[in-house]
Amino acid sequence: MNHLFIIGFVWPEPNSSAAGSRMLQLIDLYIAQNWKITFASPAIETKHMFNLKDIGISTVNIKPNSTSFDTYLKKTQPNIVLFDRFIMEEQFGWRVSKQCPGALKILNTEDLHCLRKTRQECFKNKKEFEITDLLNNEHTKREIASIYRCDLSLIISDYEVKILEDVFKIDKNLLFHIPFLLNTITTETKKEWPNYNSRKHFITIGNFRHEPNWNSILYLKETIWPLIQKELPEAELHIYGAYPPPKATQLHNPKQGFHIKGWAKNANEVMQQAKVCLAPLRFGAGIKGKLAEAMLCGTPSITTTIGAEGMLNKESDWNGFITDNPIEFAKAAIHIYTNSSTWSQAQQNGIEIINTRFQKKIFSVSFMNKISKIQHNIKQHRNNNFIGAMLQHHSIRSTEFMSRWIEEKNKIK
Repeated sequence: MNHLFIIGFVWPEPNSSAAGSRMLQLIDLYIAQNWKITFASPAIETKHMFNLKDIGISTVNIKPNSTSFDTYLKKTQPNIVLFDRFIMEEQFGWRVSKQCPGALKILNTEDLHCLRKTRQECFKNKKEFEITDLLNNEHTKREIASIYRCDLSLIISDYEVKILEDVFKIDKNLLFHIPFLLNTITTETKKEWPNYNSRKHFITIGNFRHEPNWNSILYLKETIWPLIQKELPEAELHIYGAYPPPKATQLHNPKQGFHIKGWAKNANEVMQQAKVCLAPLRFGAGIKGKLAEAMLCGTPSITTTIGAEGMLNKESDWNGFITDNPIEFAKAAIHIYTNSSTWSQAQQNGIEIINTRFQKKIFSVSFMNKISKIQHNIKQHRNNNFIGAMLQHHSIRSTEFMSRWIEEKNKIK
């Protein structure tokens, strides 16, 4: 039996973030294979975290810069280790390599952090993003190095796979495209959705701690929503998301139809009640959970090119409209909100996107076959990745000594 040891950046919160949902989707794949699974994290436990023990997964709190982690690994000897984001690989990867040298190392990128960070910096500096901007970003060097050090990296967007292969020339054998893993939307499912006339108001949803989400909320408040409300004075915008800070709750203004709702216990329920989802994201990366959620609930959406990135083949097939112009964004939102035939066609487009691009059964078998193939040929697989071996060598030396220095320093306190 495979023993999978997951090192999480945070404890999964599927009702708070797309990353939490994504992690549980991956865990479901491993459970289906009857793997033994242990989830570890140095993060503080939260009130919204998923109870992993309910689905038979052991949990353990771990400490960075501590030999207690080495002792635990040496005792348990997992044969597969999954790092949730490159930061966890940087922190714990060298310890895994020393204590479990034969373990298959998998990196779950969630999204390419370097792409999101670089786009954010370009936006802040009022500069149009270009692919070459990635080359000068510190996060890029760190993340690409982490990808090389691992035996396999899970990439959520085919757009990001293309960047890694074309720009950074990473061997495709080190990458595996695995987007959201979703169930088929059936005719029976569609019948259970509220219809056009039963729905009202607009919605946007997303963790307030995620900078692209917060920026989009401000964009709605200051620029887009006033244009919509002028034409639809009775409509409201309901903003859901975990961990709203005071600066967010202060935006709550019922007179303007702008409602900060906070955390949604059931995101599916509030999404189904809404008529249109708004997601004017101006920077970011990966696949957007709010837009997949909208499709799964039969709710059309208006978004930007970055919002729709990695989710469709042709722009004309979107679950609504895609535009980066705020005036056009508002016009599209008003049109789809008031036109039932356009709304219905957009809903159908969303069904087709989910059923053709994000089906669990399409990716699960090939993913498990990929893992099995690498496990049975891990020596040759690593021999083919000399850059990874070189980075691993220097990482162990530099990171290990820094970590041990911190550990000794902590003992003095």
